[in-house]
Amino acid sequence: MDNTTVLHSLFAGNEAHPDKPLFHQPIERQWHTFTWGEVTEQAKRIAQGLQAQGFEKGDRIVIMSKNCAEWIIADFAIAMAGMVSVPIYATAGVNIIEHVINHSGAKAIFVGKLDNLDAAKAAIPSTLLSISFPYPTVECHEKWNDWLTAFEPIAKPYLPTSDDMATISYTSGTTSLPKGVVLSHKNFASAADNVIKLFEIRDGDRSISYLPLAHITERSLVAVFVRCKVEVYFTENLQTFVADIQHASPTGFSSVPRLWSVFQAQVISQVGAEKLDKILKLPIIGKLVAGKIRKKLGLHKARTFGSGAAPMSESVLAWYHRLGMPINEGWGMTETTGLASGNMPFSHQDLGTIGKPMPNIDMKLSPDSEILIRGDLVFSEYYDDPEATAENFVDGWFKTGDVATITETGAYKITGRIKEQFKTAKGKYVMPVPIESLLFANLNVEQACVLGAGQKQPVAMVVLNQSCKRKSTEIIKSLQDTLAKVNSQLESHQKLDFIMVCSHGWTVENDLLTATTKVKRNDVERHYGWLFDEERGEGVLWEEDLH
Repeated sequence: MDNTTVLHSLFAGNEAHPDKPLFHQPIERQWHTFTWGEVTEQAKRIAQGLQAQGFEKGDRIVIMSKNCAEWIIADFAIAMAGMVSVPIYATAGVNIIEHVINHSGAKAIFVGKLDNLDAAKAAIPSTLLSISFPYPTVECHEKWNDWLTAFEPIAKPYLPTSDDMATISYTSGTTSLPKGVVLSHKNFASAADNVIKLFEIRDGDRSISYLPLAHITERSLVAVFVRCKVEVYFTENLQTFVADIQHASPTGFSSVPRLWSVFQAQVISQVGAEKLDKILKLPIIGKLVAGKIRKKLGLHKARTFGSGAAPMSESVLAWYHRLGMPINEGWGMTETTGLASGNMPFSHQDLGTIGKPMPNIDMKLSPDSEILIRGDLVFSEYYDDPEATAENFVDGWFKTGDVATITETGAYKITGRIKEQFKTAKGKYVMPVPIESLLFANLNVEQACVLGAGQKQPVAMVVLNQSCKRKSTEIIKSLQDTLAKVNSQLESHQKLDFIMVCSHGWTVENDLLTATTKVKRNDVERHYGWLFDEERGEGVLWEEDLH
């Protein structure tokens, strides 16, 4: 067995301290603890259950569930059985579920906690063996707890090598059907090395697992958890989210920009932006208030803070820094097994950038300013798609599709994605991401998407924070000021004709966000296609006034 694999760390930890807590799972507001011994024992029994079905080494097994202890235990079990796990987001729609199951050639599926059962019921074929986690979910052929009783622990668990395939992780699919990214145990070990070193992970640290385990960022942390004996807490549901964070008191916390903005809006709605600004400037009282805010969020024990998946406004980053929460912006992809570069250790000078490359990889810019990357983090191939694999590699370098500049400090600053740029009627190309980042300087803006392919000028769709009083004089003026300020920083072909305030937010449920909360630009453009049917005015427009 290669001692870099996650199973090596699990077996070693179990042998050294079988009674030490590993997972903490809330069920109907009661916390249930899984020790190292219990996790290993359950994984071995589920592994035996998989082998008893006649499945063979390398067979693909799907996991579709919100985060829970059983998700990770199932992942361990699949590896112990010599098979390959294939995660599906718990929020995935019918077409994505069908695509992943069919494309991967899955032999079975574990199904667990889901907020909505409709898609899973419609998409999971009755011919595919299904095993339900011990939570309310869709009707399955087999039950998790029945397997724990029926099967003895696997006598000889498969011992993977670093080159073995660990998973097929499907991309979020912002512009097309997701591609299956083949990741090895070496990829995960390399990712873990980076996180442990740069975040200074210590034995006994605590983490809260709520970002989807189907996403590579959270998934790659599993190797960190077992290697460093981190106690992992799960959340029960959206309503208990903050309470669960407070209970866990994590020593590190990472999120996506949207959630950081929601936290910020909640704090400001209770205190007031100007009042809080004045308080934080007071030397002693400011620190006390900042500490109380961190404690209310459950983050008073956190040493490190992170953000990824999308660029974060520099004004929001600066706001959190004043609260004693320096957020390290990171960047990575499914193809890089998660984090590939980051502002770590935190540097105020590199605020608003994705920092510098991780220690064990190489990064550079192509002549077209596209980020190229290589190293042990980087995947080997797209599953069953040699054309896409060949298209995305050049001389051993992976073409990320992200465009960037390099600052004087050597940090990388993302300016957009090649696939997201569009051409206006004037024949000029526009990168939407930098413009959206400028819009986020307005703390009332929670979501933004700049469109304008084939139009005379770009326009901005925005969604306001729920705490805002729509159409109030204050909100209207703030948006007008933002539009003027943003346009003053843009070249003539980039200037926004108007900002349209959308009536409803973009969510995973209305199919305008991916499961990782990235805006699905093509779908947003289709959804608001009617906007370009006729000439519109300038300034700040409201969706409800245009119908």
